[in-house]
Amino acid sequence: MKRLILMRHAKSDWSDASLSDHARTLNARGQRSAGAIGGWLRERGLIPDYVLCSDAVRTVQTLALLGLGEVPTTLTPALYLAEPDAMAALLRSQTEDTLLMLGHNPGTGALAEMLLAEAPDHPDFDRYPTCATLVAEFDIQTWSDLRNGTGSARHFIVPRQLTD
Repeated sequence: MKRLILMRHAKSDWSDASLSDHARTLNARGQRSAGAIGGWLRERGLIPDYVLCSDAVRTVQTLALLGLGEVPTTLTPALYLAEPDAMAALLRSQTEDTLLMLGHNPGTGALAEMLLAEAPDHPDFDRYPTCATLVAEFDIQTWSDLRNGTGSARHFIVPRQLTD
């Protein structure tokens, strides 16, 4: 059994027009959201064995604010605005049992839809808003066996469920 925690970065700050998209930071709401989702993950014991994270500033900040402790992590430009097929290929090269992949839309939402056998019954799943988090399980022995449409959604949560 393999578990994927698939997360979109928290809400970013658009106030500094001089920053490149890659360099945008989180706004105050995004910082609160990342902390709330991190608490939710910790309360459920959903701590990844390994993290694959886009190297964009907002994804790195989201990861830090989750408060997951010292989890081995790869910050990679390969996840910056990545297409779902590229993201799935990266997953297939991993070996750990529970992975956190932290990226951007539209790729993250599209990957979630692509991998699941059935979408979760959640009004926000189709738009995969900022800091949305899917926990999916796959009945496979190795990530190289990952196939589209085989995942089971165990949880899908958005920050608004925790912070409003």
